[in-house]
Amino acid sequence: MDALIQSTTLLLGLNLSADQRRKVERYSEELVRWNRRANLTAITDPGEVATKHFLDSFSCWQALSAASPRRVIDIGTGAGFPGLALKILIPALEITLVEATGKKAEFCRHVVQTLDMRQVQVVHGRAEDVAHQPEHREQYDGSLARAVAELPTLAEYLLPFTRIGGLAVAQKGESGPSEAHAASEAMRLLGGTLRKMIPVELPGVAETRYLVVMEKVASTPERYPRRAGIPARRPLL
Repeated sequence: MDALIQSTTLLLGLNLSADQRRKVERYSEELVRWNRRANLTAITDPGEVATKHFLDSFSCWQALSAASPRRVIDIGTGAGFPGLALKILIPALEITLVEATGKKAEFCRHVVQTLDMRQVQVVHGRAEDVAHQPEHREQYDGSLARAVAELPTLAEYLLPFTRIGGLAVAQKGESGPSEAHAASEAMRLLGGTLRKMIPVELPGVAETRYLVVMEKVASTPERYPRRAGIPARRPLL
């Protein structure tokens, strides 16, 4: 926890309060406890949970903070990262989590209830379906995803949720720059453009990670995203 506090301050200039530290600790405990029966994550070492889940999630704020977002959606959230971690860091955010696996969605709801989080919605469903629902389509200031798919596919998941003028942020590993180049046409088709790439250095992690930041500049055509499974099988290139 001390290392997480120090790294959060160095990376973002933010200090975790006693309440935020308590929530991170309780979240970590519940993650390890549930993981024994639900296979939520391969990362269970406390130090790695702090760095590779919480600090990695916190890093998204570097991409979003300048836009002062109010509503943020996390696609393919898994065990709640980065969405619920960001909610701990920035309590004023309204967070929606989309997760296709029932057990993972159930765990996210458990964390929300356990930590008494307000203005958090957990949606059990596939991004391709949820993005066509009027209450979610182009309704978010920011959309996020990590470790979900290659960037051309991620762009098709994220940009339909993002309002014009909003930001879509994909967390990528060292392949981020090459994936961004490969996704340029997909971004254009979906109403987005590459705004910037932010390198992220996590303590104890050898490879540089990247936040690929896309800006929504035009409305996404109604036909996108395509039916469930198609964006992954036939990415827009």
